[in-house]
Order: sequence, then structure tokens, then C-alpha cells
Amino acid sequence: MNAALPIRQVEKPWGKDVLPAPFKAPEGKRIGEIWFEPPAALPDLLVKYIFTSEKLSVQVHPSDAQTLAKGIGRQGKEECWFILAAEPGATLGIGFNAPISEEDMREAALDGSIEGMMTWHEVVPGDFFYIPANTVHAIGIGVSLIEVQQNSDITYRLYDYGRPRELHLEEGMAVSKGEVYDLAKWHKRVAAHATETLVDGPLFLLDQVEGRPSAEIAGRYPDALLVIPREGTVRVAGEAIGPGGCGLAAALEDVEFAENGVCLLARACAV
Repeated sequence: MNAALPIRQVEKPWGKDVLPAPFKAPEGKRIGEIWFEPPAALPDLLVKYIFTSEKLSVQVHPSDAQTLAKGIGRQGKEECWFILAAEPGATLGIGFNAPISEEDMREAALDGSIEGMMTWHEVVPGDFFYIPANTVHAIGIGVSLIEVQQNSDITYRLYDYGRPRELHLEEGMAVSKGEVYDLAKWHKRVAAHATETLVDGPLFLLDQVEGRPSAEIAGRYPDALLVIPREGTVRVAGEAIGPGGCGLAAALEDVEFAENGVCLLARACAV
């Protein structure tokens, strides 16, 4: 079995026809997302690259508790973004400038003023944001990032800049929090070669490591994990995987880390 996860290129109206290496968009296609197919050993975690030439829709995701209450199983979606590249002035919209009621949010989604009510955070490479379920958010223009998320495809669009795509206002209003995003709690600025814990549960773990992981970080990964190289090539069960790839390791002992390389490690938590 190959360690490297299969890749799926996903067309998006806001995607790009020229992608950063090693990716390449098919002729005439605008690719917005590169998905790594979740393996059977870690089915609850999805890793993506996202590339934007236009703003993504204003959207929101439910929590596990909310999807369980609806009788559709555990399909909540919390996610996080690691910024790889950003054009000058590139932003992410997360939360609101001031608390907003459900009624006012609904009206703002209908007339488009919701975009101006959101807080748009200017970003640079190394910025990291965790997006809890129920957080209203949108990715802006000119951003390249790695997203690690619960493996759910439930997205409720609240506003889409007039694009002819379906909106989900009723479902979205039922789960949206009209709150200011807690930047101090959910944001980090990560140095390029730092070893740092980025997410410490409860749904998944994510760490950036330079070289080999420390004993403390290694202890967080006793079983199967995903390895996402950012700099340098790692070998997973003898298979070389470089930046732009994602590998499944049955155990940390199966990973040969590049001495000066940088990679992300991820695994889902038991729930």
C-alpha cells in the first residue's frame, strides 16, 4: 500500500489557473482546492491546499452535537488554516466587528452587508487560525494555505457575492454565532522553522516540527498519523514524500525525517 495519499483537484469559481509548484492546473481549469483522500486508518481527518483568486463565500459549519441532534450522524466541521503565501493586503474574514443578532445577520446576508460587518484579518505566511464550528468565516483573495479539518462536507453558504450558487440561509442561521472572533485564543504566528503545537484537540492534533519531533511531540502520536512536508523530503515506510504531498504513516517509527526539514503532523482524536 502506498504511503502517499491520492490527490483530488477540485474546481472552484474562485480558484486559480496557475498553481504554485509542484501543483499544476489542467488547461482551462480553475483549481481552488487540492484534497488528499482520507485513508481508512484516519477517516475523520481531511487535509487540503487552498488557492484563491477571488473571495470564497461567507459560510459556516455545524458542530458534531448539532448534526447528531439532526439525526445525520457525526458530521460537524471544525478546521484550521496555515498560511503559506499571501499577496500584499490579503485577508481572512472571521467573526464580526461587534456582536450581531440572528435577525440582523439574516438581513445582512440577504442584502450583502454581512461582508462589511465581518472582521477581515490581514495575513502573512506563518499565520495560523483555528476556526471552531459555528464561526462565520470567508477566505479572501490571494491566499495559499493548508487546511486541516474534520472530514465533513457540510457547508452552509450565507452570502456568495452574487455568484449563481445555492445558499443555505435557514440552515446557516440555525448554527451561526454572531460573535467577535477571539484572536488571542485561536490565532498564532508560527516561525518558519519553529517546532510548535498548533492544535491540541479535542477533535484532532496538529504540530509543526523541524527535523525529528521531540519526545514530547512524539508521545502525542502513538498510532497512525498524517505527515505533511513543508520543506524537505521525508520518507514514509521507505516512500519519498515532498512538499505538496501528504503521507500516511502507520507509526512515527515509519517516518524518516529530513534533518533540516519542516513538516506538519496530524491525527484525529478519539471521540
